[in-house]
Amino acid sequence: MLWLALHLPHLALEVHARGGISGPLAVTENATTKGRLLLCDATAHACGVRPGMTAASAWALCANLKIMPRAPLAECHALERIAAWACQFTSQVSIAGAAELLLEIGGSLALFGGIAPIRTKIGHGLQQLGYSYRMACAPTPLAAQWFVRTGISACLDHPENLSRALNGLPVQVLQSTEAALALERFGSRTIGDCRQLPRDGLAQRLGQEALDEIDRALGKLPDPRPLFKPPRIFSSTLTLPAPAEHAAALLFAARRLYAEMCGHLVATGQGAQRLEFTFYHERRQRTRLALNLVAASRDPEHLLALLRERLAALQLTQPATAIRLVCTQQQALAAENQPLLPNSRTRTEAGIRLLEKLQARLGTAAICGLRLFADHRPEQAWRACAPEERTAPSASPAPGERPLWLLQCPRALHEQGAVPHCDGPLTLLAGPERIETGWWDDHAVVRDYFIARNQAQALLWIYREHGMRARWFLQGFFS
Repeated sequence: MLWLALHLPHLALEVHARGGISGPLAVTENATTKGRLLLCDATAHACGVRPGMTAASAWALCANLKIMPRAPLAECHALERIAAWACQFTSQVSIAGAAELLLEIGGSLALFGGIAPIRTKIGHGLQQLGYSYRMACAPTPLAAQWFVRTGISACLDHPENLSRALNGLPVQVLQSTEAALALERFGSRTIGDCRQLPRDGLAQRLGQEALDEIDRALGKLPDPRPLFKPPRIFSSTLTLPAPAEHAAALLFAARRLYAEMCGHLVATGQGAQRLEFTFYHERRQRTRLALNLVAASRDPEHLLALLRERLAALQLTQPATAIRLVCTQQQALAAENQPLLPNSRTRTEAGIRLLEKLQARLGTAAICGLRLFADHRPEQAWRACAPEERTAPSASPAPGERPLWLLQCPRALHEQGAVPHCDGPLTLLAGPERIETGWWDDHAVVRDYFIARNQAQALLWIYREHGMRARWFLQGFFS
């Protein structure tokens, strides 16, 4: 087995700063802004602000410093969303602490091409989510945690190298602070020094738990970890560091929400079919925006392009302070091999994406599909439907040539010398084709259809009614 440990040292700060960059920011140790600073960002650090300062001292150095209280619940939720996102790399993900994750990646190395590619992919993904991280790999989960806590970016894939690497770690990595202090009094500064002492004597002085902890790190004792199970529905809220007055300013935050969601969808084998955005305001009701997709997708760039079209037409009456994304409808989406050359599937996907972009720009009601209907009358032989509906026709379409361009209502033509005219006399090329139907409703027709050519060499579809006052009508165009 091979375990990858992730430590998020600035999680308490980044849960407030992920929505965008807005000046210097710091977080206090407690739930108020009057305590000492726990963390500060690079902008505040450049002004001389340091962790441990009081809020008053920090404001004296940086007048525009924004101080936020620590939010343990938000940190917990953020860590759970990161764990769900990490499930796309392995099914064995465990939350190991307040800001730590463990991933068993031994079974995923062949899929991602080795340790280096999977480490690079995880690191790049965390940066896109807006989190800084430390990473270490070891054959046991506890050893990986020890390395990452001490800031050592170890990458040990063989158990025989583990013992030598652990010997150099300080005793402060032990969970028991009392045991670490006792070992320092004995003159043991490292795990290697501790292992050289008699075990029976150490067990009497420190307790068996400290020795068992070292044995678990070495792989001599089992160390089972509870596995994290991603939630069925994705939901995430991102607080903006400053109120956003324009809808376009929400794209930065939406990109990070999309990155979280798409990782969650890959892990669960799903694709998003319907998305709901909620924009929160300080003194107004929430603004809601829904995205309906023709085909399920988990491509963040495509989803961001659709949201950009919708936000371009959205007017915020009040600045937005937070944004929430919920994937309300999902659909199973199996992974597919990418073809070398374009085929029918890639052309279909391109058409679906164009359709979704048009719906996002023009509105869902402006785009519709067409479905065949069992009727020989051309104006009754189709029905409008939702674009995603692909219902087969209830009967075979009428025989004969049919144009793709039909007029909404047939247009009457005048006749001279028994010859129909449309911008000049028409030449009949084919016909007649008799259509006599509709006797069961109020739209009975008796028509003879012809293919005609006008003076501009365009092909027209015309018909002549039967009856006492037979007239010519233009039904559609072939070209």
